[in-house]
Amino acid sequence: MNVFERYLTVWVFLCIVVGIALGQALPGPVQAIGGMEVAKVNLPVGLLIWVMVIPMLLKVDFGALHQVRQHWRGIGVTLFINWAVKPFSMALLGWIFVRHVFAPWLPAGQLDSYIAGLILLAAAPCTAMVFVWSRLTNGHPLFTLSQVALNDTIMVFAFAPIVALLLGLSSITVPWDTLLTSVVLYIVVPVVIAQLWRRALLARGQAAFDAALEKIGPWSVSALLLTLVLLFAFQGEAILREPLVIAMLAVPILIQVLFNSALAYWLNRRVGEAHNVACPSALIGASNFFELAVAAAISLFGFESGAALATVVGVLIEVPVMLLVVRVVNQSKGWYEAGSALHRP
Repeated sequence: MNVFERYLTVWVFLCIVVGIALGQALPGPVQAIGGMEVAKVNLPVGLLIWVMVIPMLLKVDFGALHQVRQHWRGIGVTLFINWAVKPFSMALLGWIFVRHVFAPWLPAGQLDSYIAGLILLAAAPCTAMVFVWSRLTNGHPLFTLSQVALNDTIMVFAFAPIVALLLGLSSITVPWDTLLTSVVLYIVVPVVIAQLWRRALLARGQAAFDAALEKIGPWSVSALLLTLVLLFAFQGEAILREPLVIAMLAVPILIQVLFNSALAYWLNRRVGEAHNVACPSALIGASNFFELAVAAAISLFGFESGAALATVVGVLIEVPVMLLVVRVVNQSKGWYEAGSALHRP
């Protein structure tokens, strides 16, 4: 992991401080940036999201999709967790903690928005950071690549319906046109640009492609941090009034990550999958494409919404929690292999 990735939580904390300070010191310019919208899309944030997402999608090779059948059990487990468990378990956890356990201490007008942000976070499976987590666990590289490519393909078609379904079940109304616009702007268009750019770079040779990835890699995190500064500039008043909101929103996210990673890891063991497949499967099943979630939350609900804040809390805890999961799966390799051998076909 590079220095940005390893200390992402520290940078997010700094963004909180800088963003709140800017919001208090320069409210006029901050509001002016917030007003730069076309069809409910904030132009500065839209540009930052593209700079954030496209370099990550350059790593995805959709040509690897044919390899999914080589590890169909691990693929099946990950798809089950990503699309049948994680969004629904997060909606349930949001209902439990936001509407009930923490409701007396949260702003009453933002409860629906917080739940919406949690759902957006869980409905977007991780894309780029999975390659980092997989490498730290000696995960099977071809499995990781093919699983990410398959998830991204499914996400183009499944993200909007699942979000709309769960928000509807939570009695939260979201205009379909805005949701579909978010999918096109922040999934479809970046995927197309990234794949065209990837093809052009690979035409120059693998060395040129690797050099380009290394050069533009920091763009993603830099754009993410700038987006967070803007978001916290808008959220400053709410955070200063309710400083424990971030901690309360972190609870369902933390439980969701630990539950889904443990479930995916155990299911892979039960079906007899190899450890180097189970590790990235568990990590893909637990982590989130938080860049997409942040962008969608801002488009759907606005900078000052509880939904935007909830997705940012996901960014805040992603790295330390996922590093904990990495450590657990690495240290439990002996236990895992003893059990998976019993269930291997």
